[in-house]
Amino acid sequence: MKVAVLGSGIIGVSTAWWLTQAGHDVVVVDREPGPAQETSRANGGQISVSYAEPWANPQAPMKLLRWLTSPNAPLSFRPVMDPRQWIWGLRFLRECLPNRLAPNIRAMVTLAQYSRSTLQGMRRDLAIDYHHLERGILNFYRDPAAFDASQRAASVMRDYGVDRRIVTPEEVIQIEPALAPVRHSIVGGDYTPEDESGDIYMFTTALARHCEQAGVQFRYSTQVTRLLAAGGQVLGAELVNEEGLYETLHADAYVAAMGCWTPFLVEPLGISCPVYPAKGYSATFNVLDPEGAPTVSLTDSAHKVVYSRLGNRLRMAGVAELSGYSRALNTSRCQNMVQLARGLFPTALDFANVSFWSGLRPSTPSNVPLIGRTRIPNLYLNTGHGTLGWTMGVGSGRALADIISGQVPEPQFPFLG
Repeated sequence: MKVAVLGSGIIGVSTAWWLTQAGHDVVVVDREPGPAQETSRANGGQISVSYAEPWANPQAPMKLLRWLTSPNAPLSFRPVMDPRQWIWGLRFLRECLPNRLAPNIRAMVTLAQYSRSTLQGMRRDLAIDYHHLERGILNFYRDPAAFDASQRAASVMRDYGVDRRIVTPEEVIQIEPALAPVRHSIVGGDYTPEDESGDIYMFTTALARHCEQAGVQFRYSTQVTRLLAAGGQVLGAELVNEEGLYETLHADAYVAAMGCWTPFLVEPLGISCPVYPAKGYSATFNVLDPEGAPTVSLTDSAHKVVYSRLGNRLRMAGVAELSGYSRALNTSRCQNMVQLARGLFPTALDFANVSFWSGLRPSTPSNVPLIGRTRIPNLYLNTGHGTLGWTMGVGSGRALADIISGQVPEPQFPFLG
């Protein structure tokens, strides 16, 4: 069967890989000149099964209200004249109801665990180098109330099979000695040794090369303008190719994996796709003092930012702005990130040469991604992974390839269709 995968981020490339492994003829289309150029370009680097938790929870509405007036709030809602944003926001509030939390956590953790296992197998079989580290994720706390709340959250995650251990300040420093200079401000932490970190861009571009060697065709610098449908089927994808000319791509099945742009493609066909961008930021520093920079992936709970060692670089990422589709950098955000990094690792990093990035993370109100068949039998979705695209990506691609191939996917997840 010929399958057109629309999008070449971690989700699209992973889907293409598993489809070709299942024997399908695959073509991948992307408007960028290469794979992983947008949301999969420079994220925080964490494979964070231990933090596969939804933003939507009973406490979230009050937190959002407090953060509305803070210019550097970790999660901010900036109202714009966009009905998509308001509809998404109302659905988010519905997902904050207490009875929605448990099923959302269950779905996210199940898919995240499956994806991490799939990634480990791919790393072994394909020998892809992406600066991965298997040293776990350490979340440290500076506020006693936040630390107490984290113990309850950790207990919930352990109920779902995640070994998220509560650790003392002394154990925090034992796990990551680079935090020793700020030991006085740390009240505790939690640590998941099974979690990992690595460079999503390196992995995705290497996997794309494996796909090409396996026969996958990539059409870069090609814009998908619309899907052509009739008689309950998608008949083709209208493209503007790299020469600027229109053409129609015909396939037996179509996978929409275009991140936060997916709704614009499928909603004209009557397909519901409640995905809205949550803009995130990252800053990448060269490491000057390897002993003073962390090697364990860190989460600073107070500021909702993460740090991952990627070879001789340190990647810092965080923030979620629900403010539309612009990727413009907020200078205040960038400066605040540098100040936070300097406060933790004042002599370890090159603060004079920082690479900043922003990406639009495709988020559903529940944080549970949309994976599976739509009401149009030959149209499939693989989108809505939010901040967990790296954590859930390869497993999502494998599961969807199973569905398209007529197989039952392994994880117990609320797939579409």
